[in-house]
Amino acid sequence: MLDKENLIKELNFKGIRSSGAGGQHVNKVSSKIELTFDVLNSQHLSLEQKDTLQEKLSNRINTKGNLILFCDESRSQHKNKELAIKRFIEIVSAALKRQKVRRTTKPSRSSILKKAANKKMNSAKKALRKKPGLD
Repeated sequence: MLDKENLIKELNFKGIRSSGAGGQHVNKVSSKIELTFDVLNSQHLSLEQKDTLQEKLSNRINTKGNLILFCDESRSQHKNKELAIKRFIEIVSAALKRQKVRRTTKPSRSSILKKAANKKMNSAKKALRKKPGLD
């Protein structure tokens, strides 16, 4: 089970100036948030969970073992921080979710009979499209 409150305590945040248009205000306010989470040194993840995160989130984790997320959707630093935390929880939860094991099943007798009847109907329909033979 994922302990969200303790994981949030392990997060590091850094305010950065947001890029793009915004006038004079954007040049003096650090509204963009950089969220950093040290996967390898986390106290609240088991070794199995760390390995799973390393494997599934390899494109998001740098060589030092840090998961880095950026958020600059809002002009408010607090709102961006909330959005980054929410996105972090979603990403980690999705990565740690175990995929359901697929069990192969045998088709039912009625579905086999329906398939055969359908094939027979289609073959009869296509046989009628042929030009008549000159026998």
